[in-house]
Amino acid sequence: MTAQQRLNRALELVIERGNVSIAEVSEVLGVSTATVRRDLNVLAEQRLVTRTHGGAAVLSSGYELPLQYKIPRQARAKLAIARAVADLVRPGTSVGLNGGTTTTEVARALGSSDRLGAAGVTIVTNALNIAYELSVREHVKIVVTGGVPRAQSYELVGPLVASSLADFSLDVAVLGVDGLTGRFGATTIHEGEAEASRRIASVAGRVVVAADATKLGRATFARICSLERLDVLVTDGPVPEDAAADLAAAGVEVVVAAPAP
Repeated sequence: MTAQQRLNRALELVIERGNVSIAEVSEVLGVSTATVRRDLNVLAEQRLVTRTHGGAAVLSSGYELPLQYKIPRQARAKLAIARAVADLVRPGTSVGLNGGTTTTEVARALGSSDRLGAAGVTIVTNALNIAYELSVREHVKIVVTGGVPRAQSYELVGPLVASSLADFSLDVAVLGVDGLTGRFGATTIHEGEAEASRRIASVAGRVVVAADATKLGRATFARICSLERLDVLVTDGPVPEDAAADLAAAGVEVVVAAPAP
């Protein structure tokens, strides 16, 4: 385990449990208490956790992990989902992408795809990291929305997102989400990102949600859109019966992408 992976796992433990002791983290990570103490101090210095006597606590119940700390989570699932989504994209297609770790993997899958050929693909995104990564790909045309960047996710948000999308017509929008339920539909943690994602979906002929199984049955703060607005869900595992019933009632096709062994 690298130092970065160790920091990521320690941060995940704090967020999952609310608060942890140095001894707990030491046992889970299999490292010394001295190492854990240094790691928790690093996370506290970065304002990712609150240091407590003998451990650390989460900053708030609605805390959102910065994007760079989300990357290792559900990594195999995200790669499988990304490949499956890329297979849905035909050469010459225009694709809207919001930000997030799963859509970043979708962007990479599209950027490295030989199947798209000379026709390539046009990607419209509000995610600065996606635009940066794909800007060197010859078969990918990148269009970046306007907006103000959020440091947590590298996504552009605000009214400029809507105004820059007003004259576009996209073939498909691929959305990463933080939650998906029958009652609330597709949701995310930040209201500005929800609005930006909703705007991207509003100018697309089809809407695909790319979400690993941990997001199903979970509702987060801000709604992007209802299930009825979605056309396809690409996920990585069996869908719970109640969620499957809600998706079927809304007419959402479910694609299950099995992670590579």
